[in-house]
Amino acid sequence: MLDMLVVGGGINGTGIARDAAGRGLDVALCEQHDLASHTSSASSKLIHGGLRYLEHRQFGMVRKSLKEREVLLRIAPHLVQPLPFVLPHESHLRPAWLIGLGLWLYDHLGGRSPLLPRSRPLRLSNHPLGAPLHDGLRRGFTYTDAQAPDARLVVLNAIDAAERGARIWTRTRCEQAWRESDGWSVDLLDPDGTPRSVRARMLVNATGPWAAGFVDDISLTRRTPLRLVQGSHIVVPTLYTHDHAYLLQQPDGRIVFAIPFEDHYTLIGTTDVDFDGDPGAVHVDDAQRDYLCAAANRSFRQQTSPRDIVWEFSGVRALLDDADAEASTLSRDYRLELDAGGAPLLNVLGGKLTTYRRLAEEAVDLLARHGGNAAPAWTATGAPLPGAERGTPAQGAAWLATQWPWLPPALAARWARTYGARAALILGQADSMAALGTHFGADLYEAEMRYLCAHEWVRQADDVLWRRTRLGLALDAAQQHRLACWLDTHAATGRRAVGSP
Repeated sequence: MLDMLVVGGGINGTGIARDAAGRGLDVALCEQHDLASHTSSASSKLIHGGLRYLEHRQFGMVRKSLKEREVLLRIAPHLVQPLPFVLPHESHLRPAWLIGLGLWLYDHLGGRSPLLPRSRPLRLSNHPLGAPLHDGLRRGFTYTDAQAPDARLVVLNAIDAAERGARIWTRTRCEQAWRESDGWSVDLLDPDGTPRSVRARMLVNATGPWAAGFVDDISLTRRTPLRLVQGSHIVVPTLYTHDHAYLLQQPDGRIVFAIPFEDHYTLIGTTDVDFDGDPGAVHVDDAQRDYLCAAANRSFRQQTSPRDIVWEFSGVRALLDDADAEASTLSRDYRLELDAGGAPLLNVLGGKLTTYRRLAEEAVDLLARHGGNAAPAWTATGAPLPGAERGTPAQGAAWLATQWPWLPPALAARWARTYGARAALILGQADSMAALGTHFGADLYEAEMRYLCAHEWVRQADDVLWRRTRLGLALDAAQQHRLACWLDTHAATGRRAVGSP
């Protein structure tokens, strides 16, 4: 019998599996699709406190998020990178003194950051950071948060969980679960359609927007109401050439981010609209495209339209409900709802990318009191996430250039910021570009694909193109088809030994 079965392979589920495995628990995680295939790959890719939530007096959540920002910068320096922001001031929306006060609080709520500079006012009219903006935006502020490729953060937690003994079962659906006197019996459906059953002393519902339905399906009562909110993003050719992001205030009180993305693009988002439907079938609609384009066009000289969109994505978050609040003002905090009437069931409700590690630590602490495992929390001060051993992307790229001097600098840079030190597993004993095998286009080679199949649960082209990497922006339709054909032949034989059923 397992100690714990986690249902859901997003950021919260993989974080809990990692924490629990590191404390010596016998853990398995099942995910009905690929890791991070829904909400956890549809964020703004920010590791931040949430400056806008100060306006709604969510000081506790912002403080917690800022403290976690520092932890993640430390344990994943190859993945979590500082990101400077520009906040243009529009006096008819918010007075300058209010923004200045908010930024002062933001600088101090989480404690003085040794890694990020403090905020400061900015005169945009004669500054390069003001050049992309309309002439009317003359004043502003700058501050620094951080960013990370969200889906990769999920995968790194899954890798570390597996290497600490957890079993990670992707494309494995939880069909039914029922409580027995000494634990849970769970029916699963494997990727090939084969049914099987497992037993676990504790069950964790980390299914995100499916959380409420999961509880309903196993005939238990929820105490916490949830509200589904859709957030959409668009990617357009770059609106400016420097490395800062922008926080753009909107007349309706919302804010929209414009973020440098994959060197040649700008990511614009997010919307916040109530959602009613299947979270697995969410898509960006015309109204959201128009809203995001208009939000950018209010501030930038370079105008954009839906015709310019090269990629778009949308996700659904299950947020703690406040029936009187607008979707954009709902708290991104989380709640852990424990049903200990017999075998424990933990429902993970709400949350955000930045606070996943803290959520996971609290979840395992809570379950440990019912599961008899008293091992201490470890993820804040323990081992860094896989790949962090060579430091920042710049340090990692320099190390790759020293060890494999024939590697093209652009490829070394991408691998350093994607895999960190684990790029060595891709290269192995390779001594030339020819040794990397088939070239699929852009800078994607067979050696990387073999690594992804063997170590990162890749089975389909989208797993690579939009979650493990963003190479879907670089490969054309014919190249993507060729990649899919290669995976049809090779993915089944690349099943990962650690974490296999």
